[in-house]
Amino acid sequence: MVKICCIGAGYVGGPTMAVIALKCPSVEVAVVDISVSRINAWNSDQLPIYEPGLEDVVKQCRGKNLFFSTDVEKHVYEADIIFVSVNTPTKTRGLGAGKAADLTYWESAARMIANVAKTDKIVVEKSTVPVKTAEAIEKILAHNSKGISFQILSNPEFLAEGTAIQDLLNPDRVLIGGRETPKGQKAVEALKGVYAQWVPEERIITTNLWSAELSKLAANAFLAQRISSVNAMSALCEATGADVQEVSYAVGKDSRIGPKFLNASIGFGGSCFQKDILSLVYICECNGLEEVACYWKQVIKVNDYQKARFVNRVISSMFNTVSGKKIAVLGFAFKKDTGDTRETPALDVCKGLLGDKARLSIYDPLVTEDQIRRDLSMNKFDWDHPIHLQPPTSPASIKHVSVAWDPYQAAKGAHGLCILTEWDEFKELDYEKIYESMQKPAFVFDGRNIVDVARLRKMGFIAYSIGKPLDPWLKGMPALA
Repeated sequence: MVKICCIGAGYVGGPTMAVIALKCPSVEVAVVDISVSRINAWNSDQLPIYEPGLEDVVKQCRGKNLFFSTDVEKHVYEADIIFVSVNTPTKTRGLGAGKAADLTYWESAARMIANVAKTDKIVVEKSTVPVKTAEAIEKILAHNSKGISFQILSNPEFLAEGTAIQDLLNPDRVLIGGRETPKGQKAVEALKGVYAQWVPEERIITTNLWSAELSKLAANAFLAQRISSVNAMSALCEATGADVQEVSYAVGKDSRIGPKFLNASIGFGGSCFQKDILSLVYICECNGLEEVACYWKQVIKVNDYQKARFVNRVISSMFNTVSGKKIAVLGFAFKKDTGDTRETPALDVCKGLLGDKARLSIYDPLVTEDQIRRDLSMNKFDWDHPIHLQPPTSPASIKHVSVAWDPYQAAKGAHGLCILTEWDEFKELDYEKIYESMQKPAFVFDGRNIVDVARLRKMGFIAYSIGKPLDPWLKGMPALA
């Protein structure tokens, strides 16, 4: 029986290994992590992450050929193939701070593998890593190998949260990069054989190591670029009276462009887009490609601009101040169908409103109060480190924040309402009921273009939706003060 061990039981490791176990009943899969609470959650009825379909897959396989354990060294020792799915956060200090990936956890994992292994291993990069990380890992393993052969493969994930299980069951492609040597190609074929048990062979792409590593960064950069492009257009639409949804639809009908990732919003979020673009920028700078680095920096700059523009639109619309005013915030996760708040644009919007002394009442169907308060009191990039390494939170920074148990409670008595996540339930709310409960004039700021602003205006709301023709109230008011 082939044995697989995955180091890291997070958003990538857990779901990926669960699907491998489901589709490969003859393979024994162990997911290991040093976090006792996380592993206990994987072994319970309350999984540590929410992903549609994940619970069913885990329950089918757990205890049969899928195991979750804190005994990291035991399972590494026994494994034939070791996936490494640990965090690669953006460095917060030292060389490359604010851009470069911090490979501390990867290096620790590599040293542990070298120390524990007594037989040949295939080591698979599953984390998103900078180009040439495999070379560094090879050096660590080679200098500590004690005669054991290690083959390094790059197998980046291309999962979208909210659809991760479907993405794993029916992927667009599986990418495997390896050394172009006999042993390297044998390792590629071994991993290919695992995926081939359910993925059509034509969707399994094999490349050299560096192409695989760069492809993941490139894919995320291209997707983020599309979002920033349509968001840049949304600002122009507001200035000219065009409708960004109509523009996006027309543009997306071009077969060369296509319709995906052309929805204007308050900006992109999630654990990958910004981090991967920053890593790409740093790699370009290190290779003397300053113009290329500047190009990709602009994608992030437009994303930051869009969030700042939204905050300033809220403040300028409400008589140029939200000091002491209650603002209802609907949605805190970075997208619907996930409880993930990493790099959520809602965080920057909330901090911007708090900076003008607003009182926030936040509702999200999946994000807990503890998570909301922790996120609002963190510094940038702290979220990507283990909880025990994160600095203590500052209660003073969130004293004007309350967390509501439903959207109606959040909106009651509010001066304004901001929709920051595209949860389906927000489309179906009784907005007449909400209007009656709010202070007047009542404002709605739709950061996801999910409500009918014309209908809201008929109810009496002053309504703003990104990239849409402006409410008469808002005309002449600058989006950025």
